[in-house]
Amino acid sequence: MTVTQRPGRTRRHRSGGVLAAVALLAGAIAPAALISATSSVASADATHIINGDFPAGGPKIIDTGGIAPRSAFGGHVVHGIPNIDSIPNFSDHFNVKGLNGTGQVQNQWLDNFVGHLPQLGGTTTINAPIIPVSLNLLNPDGTTFQYVDATQFTSKFVNSPNFQNSTYSSSSTPTQIQDAIQRSEFASTAKPDWHTMLAADPKAGVVMNVPFGDWFIRHLNRCGCNLNEIDVTAFLNLFFNTIVDAINGGVITPQDISTFMFPDTYLFFNGDPAQCCVLGFHTYVFDDQAVPGKEVRWVINYSSWISPNIFRGGVQDVTANSHELGETFNDPFVVSDGIHGLTPWWQAPNGNCQNDMETGDVVEGLPNDVFPVTINGFTYHPQNEALLQWFITGTPSNALHGAFSYPDESVLPTAATFQNVNCTP
Repeated sequence: MTVTQRPGRTRRHRSGGVLAAVALLAGAIAPAALISATSSVASADATHIINGDFPAGGPKIIDTGGIAPRSAFGGHVVHGIPNIDSIPNFSDHFNVKGLNGTGQVQNQWLDNFVGHLPQLGGTTTINAPIIPVSLNLLNPDGTTFQYVDATQFTSKFVNSPNFQNSTYSSSSTPTQIQDAIQRSEFASTAKPDWHTMLAADPKAGVVMNVPFGDWFIRHLNRCGCNLNEIDVTAFLNLFFNTIVDAINGGVITPQDISTFMFPDTYLFFNGDPAQCCVLGFHTYVFDDQAVPGKEVRWVINYSSWISPNIFRGGVQDVTANSHELGETFNDPFVVSDGIHGLTPWWQAPNGNCQNDMETGDVVEGLPNDVFPVTINGFTYHPQNEALLQWFITGTPSNALHGAFSYPDESVLPTAATFQNVNCTP
């Protein structure tokens, strides 16, 4: 098949924001971290090696990165969840007065989730490829300045709470954290045996060649480690090509939720490495020509492995991946039709202002945004998530224990409050 690429689309969506979602794809995270490996190899321009922490006041890494859904094979975006070939998903709705993106009053809101209807019960298992993407940071002449290995973190990803079972209050049996969160949301309607599980499927590593001028290495004094910073525009194009290669190589399928795992790799904006960092986003790519009457969609996320002692609040290891998978479970197609996943405007305790069901963005950056889980002697730091009920402004919750967040039910004690467009007074 012939692979073509359509230019991506990005936009700002929230106050102080970076890239977000509403037909964009999103998912993001709070402060992140990095890998240790200062190269002694000379050649790259010295201006691309930064020795020191971020400027005063930064980084504020509580924003979202994303790319618009893009066709891997040409064609146009088909709006709407019906008539797609992709992962199992189901829709629901809630009723509450709010304002939509154009400021019009809306009383009913449609949403969309990964898996099958809670009322039907049973276990849905979705294959979850994990593709480690190593970095080849290039000199001006195209030779390698530094190689950063992602495969060293594969086993940690596979063994994390995102793919392995642990104990949670929402399940009578050990389960994965995203299933536990979803079971909390639908505790009032789900059958006891209802689960949505990810089957970790580690793949061989691939390499992303990053041209000189699009990367910086920042040696962080406070941890003695390195951060690999990549220009967001360059990254999106390189990443899209990596996804297409995985599709053409049969590494990922439309029935998968695929994680592309990077080694301490963070994105910066406007050509300025101080305007950092995005450490994850979720999206999909599609083909609307292969199957008549259907759009084929591959659901994916970019997630950085985060080394410890870099950012506040305990954000490290799989926080980014947990954030992105949590948002995928609650809006796998990122409001692709402009309807499913749209919510009343909301403002989170961290200041984020949005109108979509980005459950991780509500909690990221808060003092208690992570939920430590120990598996096989290693303590992971997945992120707490806002529940569906938090977006139903000003109402009590019918989630487990009347909660608005999970696994830590204390993070969000009440639902969101009514907001004007862009959360203006």
